[in-house]
Amino acid sequence: MPFQTQVNGLPSSGIEGDFSDFNPRFTALAGPGGLVAGSAGVTVGKFCWFSQQNIDPDNAATIVNSFGYGVIPDGLVPRPGQQGIITTFLADSTMTINQGLPVWVMTGGGLWVKNNGSGLATVGQKAYATFNNGTVTFAATGSPTQASLTTSSIAAATSISCTGSISGNVLTVTAIATGSIYPGAILTGSNVATGTQVVAQLSGTAQGIGTYALNIAEQTVASETISGTYGVLTVGAGTPIQGGILSGSGGGGVTAGTVVWQQLTASTWVVSPSQSVTSSTITENTNIETKWYARSSGGVGEIVKISEVVQ
Repeated sequence: MPFQTQVNGLPSSGIEGDFSDFNPRFTALAGPGGLVAGSAGVTVGKFCWFSQQNIDPDNAATIVNSFGYGVIPDGLVPRPGQQGIITTFLADSTMTINQGLPVWVMTGGGLWVKNNGSGLATVGQKAYATFNNGTVTFAATGSPTQASLTTSSIAAATSISCTGSISGNVLTVTAIATGSIYPGAILTGSNVATGTQVVAQLSGTAQGIGTYALNIAEQTVASETISGTYGVLTVGAGTPIQGGILSGSGGGGVTAGTVVWQQLTASTWVVSPSQSVTSSTITENTNIETKWYARSSGGVGEIVKISEVVQ
């Protein structure tokens, strides 16, 4: 923390990530080798998501990120324990946990967070987690923040056809016949578990021969032809964010649960599942409602007490 420069008449409420009360608290259970920060690091005081990019011997995720893809966050990163490490020369504080360092994640309890929304947070509102950075905003139940992507369309990408095998949750690709493999692609094959999806590339040529982490573990698939599909979103106006959930009834209608995975060019993005939507207005939910409620009021940029108990 910075050196003290003033004396307050009353103690400050706290800092984002601090515990806000002495009520029962709940910690995410970590197995062997986890939980640790992902390649982009993890931010204290923000929501976080677990990634199947790496799993422990119990087949549980070991990687924590400050971003997620269309699902409720796995918890919130608390400040007690001084998890952040100062790496900037002469800096006096940090909220970043660097890649590979242990991460403590809370799944319940009372904590202080910063109101990163555009309006006042009031008692009883739900806390929402922003998909691309874990920041916290507040709104009524069922009121996610939405972005409008006008004159936008979705087309099926060239289908993936490759030769590969799966051990555990790792796909090893030895040959590519057609298409490119991106996170978000849904895979099928004679012995591939239904719903198998690529979550990250681990090694090899980008989108080609190499190894990929999958969302379903404990698979044993001998070398065979594996197929895959995903969609390509082309945006006319507006800015999608990674992890956002798409919807819309125009252009043939967007498949429920469609998620934005990765940016390809200035105007195109990988989405999943694959589908065809002609030019129309597409709506993106940029955050998701969590189980936490605001237990104090706070303006934009101020800290707010949250708990999973409404009162």
